[in-house]
Amino acid sequence: MKLNRLLSPIKSAPNLRELIDELETLWKDEQDKRLDFYNWVTPDIKAEFIAGEIVVHSPVVKKHNVITKNLIKLLDGYVIENDLGFLGVEKIMCRFHRNDYEPDICFFNKEKSVQFTDDQTIFPIPDFVIEILSESTKDRDRGIKKLDYALNGVSEYWIIDPDTECVEQYFLGEDNEYREAVMHYTGFLSCHVLDGLHIEVKSLFA
Repeated sequence: MKLNRLLSPIKSAPNLRELIDELETLWKDEQDKRLDFYNWVTPDIKAEFIAGEIVVHSPVVKKHNVITKNLIKLLDGYVIENDLGFLGVEKIMCRFHRNDYEPDICFFNKEKSVQFTDDQTIFPIPDFVIEILSESTKDRDRGIKKLDYALNGVSEYWIIDPDTECVEQYFLGEDNEYREAVMHYTGFLSCHVLDGLHIEVKSLFA
């Protein structure tokens, strides 16, 4: 497990108590900043809270918007028709243990979504996430987000690259790590979380 590998040098450190105190202080300060973030952010601002820092997103380019609209048409219709849950788009704030993300697309199963209220602004960890790469987000989408989504049980994760017109499809393993990506450039891809949904890859970029 990655967590055990990370903890190993800390557990054997002679100044373990000091390190724990420092981490507890760091955690408390960060959670105070997180509350300030909740009070600051508005529906007009697309922002995330990642590792104690506020990340504000710039407006998307046209090709990003085209992919998003195509995904909504394909996914939302299927979710509604089969009464599977709730599909969120871009401004859905998902609270993870440490961080708060606003994925491009996220899906919550019926068990979670039946508890949502009309005025809810903070949502739980989704079951399925899609991120569309941009120059400013690609490192986070493939880095901290991929790691955090896996550690917190997001069963399926797609990373869509508008430049190469590729969908990277990740499935969660038993060790809470994503297995090696399945790369889709052509043909059809099948969503595991939305069982029975098959999407022609090229249709996402048309």
